[in-house]
Amino acid sequence: MRLVILDNYDSASEWSAKYVRNRILTFNPGPDNYFTLGLPTGSTPKGMYKKLVEFHKEGELSFKYVKTFNMDEYVGLPRDHPESYHTFMWDNLFKHIDIIPENVHILDGNAEDLQNECDEFEKKIEEAGGIELFIGGIGPDGHIAFNEPGSSLVSRTRVKTLAQDTIEANARFFNGDISKVPTMALTVGVGTVMDAREVMILITGAHKSFALYKAIEEGVCHMWTVSAFQQHPKSTFVCDEDATLELRVKTVKYFKSLMYVHNKLVADLEENPKAKKQRISQD
Repeated sequence: MRLVILDNYDSASEWSAKYVRNRILTFNPGPDNYFTLGLPTGSTPKGMYKKLVEFHKEGELSFKYVKTFNMDEYVGLPRDHPESYHTFMWDNLFKHIDIIPENVHILDGNAEDLQNECDEFEKKIEEAGGIELFIGGIGPDGHIAFNEPGSSLVSRTRVKTLAQDTIEANARFFNGDISKVPTMALTVGVGTVMDAREVMILITGAHKSFALYKAIEEGVCHMWTVSAFQQHPKSTFVCDEDATLELRVKTVKYFKSLMYVHNKLVADLEENPKAKKQRISQD
């Protein structure tokens, strides 16, 4: 498990975007070898998405041979609603890059059979060869995707009733009108994310510092579902200074002492001989 501590939100966003860039480039995807990427929504990954768009526009990164699978979607919200996760992803990432629309997979919260939609989503991930890198964000209560406190740590993609705290927190996206906030969602499970070959969790802000403490310094617990990723064979937590407020000083010092290693993972391509630069004009 890595804990990467950056100075602020912008630095954390840039580091995570560079990491994604380098992972895709070193993977060297092609028509018979797609890179599969799991993606989150919410305010935390916006900075990372903005930077990835910059890399694409600068000619450093192509998404032509990338397949994406999003973590979750509201039930009953039209896909063109401004607060749907479908709209969020297209507005913040997909419409700005060269990804092929058929390679974008977002759960349909208006499917006729919701559980079948979830089951089919799991099958699509399997057919794609599994997720190479799953990126996630968390809530202040340590939930990842919509796997709220008490969720099974071996859960799969399913229909989830949202906790009152989550509904109240999301009211800010619906002009403060809690009656307009969906009460159900489709979400990947903790087990779904754990199956990925690599997981990167983004945690920023003082309001998430207790959740980071639970994720890093205490044991695995289903009441803090993000803690499950302590047991993932290749997990990276990326945070800013504000998110470390509840961590022990020794913990922070230890992981900061490893930044010289962590920064090698995001070195620019000229400094990273293992990275095979992928041209946007690639056939």
